Amino acid sequence: MKASLYNQEGEEIKKVDLPSEIFDIELNSDLVHQVVVAQMSNSRKVIAHTKDRSEKRGGGRKPWRQKGTGRARHGSIRSPIWRGGGVTFGPTKDRNFSKKINKKMKQGALLMTLSSKIKEDEFVLLDKIELTEGKTKLMNEMINNLGNKLKKNLNKSTLIVLSKTDLKISHAVRNIPKIKTIRADSLNVLDILNHQYLILLQDAIKTIKETYVK
Repeated sequence: MKASLYNQEGEEIKKVDLPSEIFDIELNSDLVHQVVVAQMSNSRKVIAHTKDRSEKRGGGRKPWRQKGTGRARHGSIRSPIWRGGGVTFGPTKDRNFSKKINKKMKQGALLMTLSSKIKEDEFVLLDKIELTEGKTKLMNEMINNLGNKLKKNLNKSTLIVLSKTDLKISHAVRNIPKIKTIRADSLNVLDILNHQYLILLQDAIKTIKETYVK
């Protein structure tokens, strides 16, 4: 599969061959959906928690004797029917929402989403990104110029895939809304689908192949 390789000014350098085992895979939407649901479930944090009667402080002594008072019998002031008592069937932090997903399924769905970006013309291949400083202004200008040259609204939502950590690029991007950087060995389906455009640095292809293609 052929793709255009651009520099950061948006000028086409040459045509390059992309590995078909990564960028030419037919989309299976059911598999991608299954992987997305699993990833979202596994990242879910359980915060809501209510105490049942055993977790409430106090209530060890019987409020009044069993018989002879004319009142209903009670064994604890921390009963759910008492004010200040425990909660019945309330949410607890012990809930587990994690889902198991096979490694090959995750890898397959990831390669399918990468392929879909090329087929939908939402993919940009760059030779490199060089910034003199890790400044938001420089990165914003580069993205705007690149988008104008390629006639793509990259400011709308873009994921930049790096082969390794680059602090200049990471610092320059973090204050730009809807623009995110990620290392090639940390790619995941959810991040790719959450961004409309994908900017991939040329040397990241080798990392993707070594990490996800077995």
